[in-house]
Amino acid sequence: MSASTNKAIVQRFYDASNAGDMETSMNLIADDIRWTNIGTTSLSGTFVGKQALMEKLLGPLFSSLKAGIRMTVQRLVAEDDHVVALASGAAETHDGKPYNNSYCWVIRIRDGKFAEVTEYADTALVDATFG
Repeated sequence: MSASTNKAIVQRFYDASNAGDMETSMNLIADDIRWTNIGTTSLSGTFVGKQALMEKLLGPLFSSLKAGIRMTVQRLVAEDDHVVALASGAAETHDGKPYNNSYCWVIRIRDGKFAEVTEYADTALVDATFG
């Protein structure tokens, strides 16, 4: 796929997630996804497979938030099968604490789906918000 097609896939993921369309978002993630959150936080690690991603990262994260994370994409840069997404997120925990982080995702697209993601974020903020 072309770099512009891969950028469109990533943008579609963010748009669907922001609209609460988790079915579309999850359909854009390969069953054998390899998702790595950099750092040593409670949300850091490598999650292999869509089920592990849901159970070990997304489930615990979103159960801590009132209404998920609203992501705003500042820039998508693509080359071959990789897309780099620079984005910011806005969320609130159930106890009213803001969780507004900045992200850099390095995404590898395979067959129209996210095959690998490496996520960089403010890990001090993750620790302060989620322990």
